[in-house]
Amino acid sequence: MTAVRRLGAALAPPAVAVLIALAITALLLTVLGVDALTALRALVDFGGSAQGQANQLRTLLTGAVPLFLAGVAVSVAFRMNLFNIGVEGQYRVAAVCAAYVGGELALPMPLHVLVIVLVAMLAGAAYAAVPAVLKVTRGVNEVITTIMLNSIAVGLAAYLVAGPFRDSTAGEGGNPTTRPLGESARLPGFQDSFLLLGLQPPTRPVTGFIVVAVVVGVVVALLVSRTRFGFELRASGANPTAAVASGIPAKAMVLRAMLLSGALAGLVGLPELLSEDYSYGTSFTSGLGFTGIAVALLGRNSVPGIAVAALLFSFLDRAGPSLETQGIPPSVSTIIQGTVVLTVVVVNEVAARLLARREDRRVRGRTEPAAVPAAAAQQGEGRA
Repeated sequence: MTAVRRLGAALAPPAVAVLIALAITALLLTVLGVDALTALRALVDFGGSAQGQANQLRTLLTGAVPLFLAGVAVSVAFRMNLFNIGVEGQYRVAAVCAAYVGGELALPMPLHVLVIVLVAMLAGAAYAAVPAVLKVTRGVNEVITTIMLNSIAVGLAAYLVAGPFRDSTAGEGGNPTTRPLGESARLPGFQDSFLLLGLQPPTRPVTGFIVVAVVVGVVVALLVSRTRFGFELRASGANPTAAVASGIPAKAMVLRAMLLSGALAGLVGLPELLSEDYSYGTSFTSGLGFTGIAVALLGRNSVPGIAVAALLFSFLDRAGPSLETQGIPPSVSTIIQGTVVLTVVVVNEVAARLLARREDRRVRGRTEPAAVPAAAAQQGEGRA
């Protein structure tokens, strides 16, 4: 199969799924008494002014970064048929720990940001190690443990930010937060670069963590497809029995995959921490880990696909205010997201079965012509 055909086979199912999802959503909106065409126009409305369009584009890009990181974190575990549902809890624990350490330190700018990133990755990996160890030592299903640990993480983060990690210099009133990060820990963003594209700069910069996200995506893609670890990861997920028979350590791979997934999950909250709020509080964004599962499914566990899926989900999230201006509930975007995920699962399964049948026919087509002459030769020998 050529590279173009492989790319088409990879992009066709998600594209078909999105079209089907839009059709189903339009039907649902019509049943609910909402004008489907008005809702769809509101979805693609970026504003009438150049400044408004730039701000909408900035919201789209900034919102896609944590979703992309969450999707990549989930996909690493998916590659080995591990369901790391705990990205939600892992990034929350990582964010509160990184915010506390970053607020207590005073370092030069590059080193300060690097320390925060490392602390977040270590905290996320440490929290992911709990279900990993339980799975390899006691055989506990990781779905159950990661879901339970999500609830524990919410309470743990709330306790830490209201107790030992709380900013002691703030007053008693208001929501508790960690100590704000210093200037050396605040990652600069991109604003004037919009001029290079002929666009007006947004009022607020795009998070500079987008560069880190691109680097992470490239590294993970190369790690999975070009290294021995990636081969063992994919082999263990495709056929665990054959992988063990070939000498791949099953338990060690579970630990490595979960630790890597948790470390990547630790990065999910950093765009908001380093470029938006500069502290962790009770209003810190939630739900990114759960959305990352849908992003990984839509992207079919490939880094380019996850990037496109993250942009799509961020595009739908961004449309909430536009829908409200038209008198349409912003939950319409959530309905579209859920419909997209359901249709992707169905379309991917149908596409996999069609490809399997096509491959089976191709293999039969190669073997049957060779079998006919052999049978004819045997008949000729019998007559002789």
